[in-house]
Amino acid sequence: MDCIFCKIIKGEIPSTKVYEDEFVYAFEDINPEAPVHVIIVPKEHIESVKALTISHKNLIGHLHLIAAEIARDKNIDETGYRLVTNIGEDGGQSVHHLHYHLLGGRQLQWPPG
Repeated sequence: MDCIFCKIIKGEIPSTKVYEDEFVYAFEDINPEAPVHVIIVPKEHIESVKALTISHKNLIGHLHLIAAEIARDKNIDETGYRLVTNIGEDGGQSVHHLHYHLLGGRQLQWPPG
């Protein structure tokens, strides 16, 4: 498999790790769009939200809990932040491995795209 996020998880491509456990790996985005921009990925290769099944429900809940924990650690939980996942070409997905962008540390605009 030629997935950049799988390579980052395996340590084949360097990253600045923010969090890791047996299910999740989170790292600093190399092209941040906000003062805090963390990518949160499941270690299991899942293409996107559209590929999720009922068997992933605990994993998805875990990803959201980890996002909230990282937001607290980055001191953006009180002022607010955005948790985003892109799905498919029109949704802006460029890496076909489910991932969330945790963005914060400044006033975020709406609409985003």
